[in-house]
Amino acid sequence: MAPPPLPLFSPSPKQPPPPPWLHGPNIPASVTPPNHIEAPSKPQNDPQRKTSSSSNPLTAGVPGGRTRRAVLGIIRRVRSLELSDPPNTKPRPAANSSTLIPFNLPIDRPQGGQEEERERNGKERPTSRAVPWSAARDQDLKVALRREKKVPEPTPAERVLEAAELQRLRRAARGMDKWVRAKKAGVTDEVVEDVRREWSSGQELAGVRVVEPLRRCMDRAREILEEKSGGLVVWTKGDIHFVANIQKVPVLKCTIPEPQRTYGSISGSLSNGNGGAHGAFREIDQSIGVHTYEAPIEGTLYEREVNRLLDSLGPRFIDWWWNTPLPVDADLLPQVVPGYKTPFRQCPPGVRPTLADGELTYLRKLAHPLPTHFALGRNTKLQGLAAAILKLWEKSLLAKIAVKVGIQNTSNEQMAWNLKHLTGGTIILRNKAFIILYRGKDFLPGGVKRSVIEQEARVDAQHVKEEEARLTVIDSLQIYAGLPSEESSVGTFREYQDFQVNHVHETTENNQTMIELEAEKHRLEKDLKDQERRLFILTKKIERSNQALAKLHSSWNPSEPSSDKELLTEEEMMIFRKIGLKMDEHVLLGRRGIFDGVIEEIHQHWKHKEIVKVITKQTRAYQITYTSMLLEVETGGMLIATQKLTNSHAIILYRGKNYRRPTKSEPSNLLTKREALRRSIEVQRRGSMKYYVWERQKSIEELNWRLANVTMRIRKLTQ
Repeated sequence: MAPPPLPLFSPSPKQPPPPPWLHGPNIPASVTPPNHIEAPSKPQNDPQRKTSSSSNPLTAGVPGGRTRRAVLGIIRRVRSLELSDPPNTKPRPAANSSTLIPFNLPIDRPQGGQEEERERNGKERPTSRAVPWSAARDQDLKVALRREKKVPEPTPAERVLEAAELQRLRRAARGMDKWVRAKKAGVTDEVVEDVRREWSSGQELAGVRVVEPLRRCMDRAREILEEKSGGLVVWTKGDIHFVANIQKVPVLKCTIPEPQRTYGSISGSLSNGNGGAHGAFREIDQSIGVHTYEAPIEGTLYEREVNRLLDSLGPRFIDWWWNTPLPVDADLLPQVVPGYKTPFRQCPPGVRPTLADGELTYLRKLAHPLPTHFALGRNTKLQGLAAAILKLWEKSLLAKIAVKVGIQNTSNEQMAWNLKHLTGGTIILRNKAFIILYRGKDFLPGGVKRSVIEQEARVDAQHVKEEEARLTVIDSLQIYAGLPSEESSVGTFREYQDFQVNHVHETTENNQTMIELEAEKHRLEKDLKDQERRLFILTKKIERSNQALAKLHSSWNPSEPSSDKELLTEEEMMIFRKIGLKMDEHVLLGRRGIFDGVIEEIHQHWKHKEIVKVITKQTRAYQITYTSMLLEVETGGMLIATQKLTNSHAIILYRGKNYRRPTKSEPSNLLTKREALRRSIEVQRRGSMKYYVWERQKSIEELNWRLANVTMRIRKLTQ
């Protein structure tokens, strides 16, 4: 039963003032707000009276959580505080006043000695607190913090053209139904020529439809189109840009347009090695723009440094479908660099050159926000790109390479492995869009590499000097002390040099052959041991599988065939066969084979019909024969025929003239459905393991034969 409704305010002999959050706490009590309904009086035995008169009414626990009852309790407590404060005769401040309205809330008085100590220290106890939302309430303002909408930057057409002219061009663009299609290669020479052909025919506008991947960033597509065509994009509808010829459009005299960086011209262009026009730097008309990409002066220090670094690596890829900075076009780099060699590498002592899983994950996360450094197409000779990557690794751990659209996955993989071979780096990511290379822990920058080589040269020179000094001292001792001329080279630098000459630099052909044969013998012995261990494991698994099958077969006791069988004539057999083949209803044998549920389903068919058709997916003749004989024995019926169908075999059974439905249709001598599934899985598993055992035995025989040949060759060389 719901509790009775609580009064809104505490009982008081005088009229309660309006709520403090609406009109302030300083309104006289005699003033009654409009549309105010006096709250009903509260009974004397109401337990809430004790709560409202408590010393700490606001901080006391409020039952009911955030329900209506809890809110009403809070209102009563605020009213009790208003009635307990002395009346204030100060006038109410004006509505437009900027001063804050005090919100009288009682603060707990310190107990005992705390209040006396505060009075001695001269500290006054605050009596009121300002409400933070009072100024906005008095000025009838809504206290709501909304996210400011970002104002889009004006396009070049909006900055250059007059508003009326821009609206006229946009109205003209809405009626156009023809446009030029920019394919996956981007804004190529053909697209630019089609646009200028439209302009030369007397049209002010030309539409260009952008497809993937350039459609991912329409702002970047607009910039490329304006730079290459020399026009202005006045309107964008979906994936179509409408470009206006700037020579036929009046521009504002007070506005200086930005320099157009045009990368195409009517006279001709430079194409890349693949014959495509995308990504190539074109010959530029000197009256229109500049020749190369100029990094903007604006931007952060990081952006300017990235642009400066990419400019030093090679020409930029203009048709880049994402935001700036533009990557370096790897197809325009030299395909062959004379004298190029894989860089010298040396791992610091105590550091493993391989990457752990945590390090690989960290590097992939680090590569995600990095700008793309290179854009690679169908270039096959990558020495120029490898040289640029080595230069990039001087300042960056990673090299991020984007794959241009249209590259197959196999070509992408081949390019990645070629770069790994040329640079010696590590591939940490490769997919259809990116190839990311890590420079490796053993990578040495140019300055460090020169320092290491110089240090090794100094160490060798110092060893030579020490050896010469040792020989000089020995000669002097032999002259003055008469020591024998025979000397030992044990532990000297000469011994190290002799070892390098005799065993490293001048290895004979026989020694090299012997080393290769010993390595081959060791590898064959290791493979043979591994194959024998796998064969042993498979043998043990087959034994456990045989035990599991024997346990399942122990609960399977097939019935014996009956000696008393009914006889049917050939005409009856032929009729029953035709009837069974024409039947649509059938019993399907699955991977479980024959179990108690199959026999029960056959008896359910025989309850209404004399013939039952059983479909089996078995293919071998002995399996089909065994299944048909087992069904005949277990059901007690008569086998009529076994017929080959398109993808299966049909077994037709006749229930017999003297058929009597068994009292228990589900036999107890066969496996259950679950046991039949376990048997099927074990049989399939054992068959697979037997096949693998045959493969292992064949491999062991081949390894033994090869090991014998290698041993014989080693014996011949040692003799």
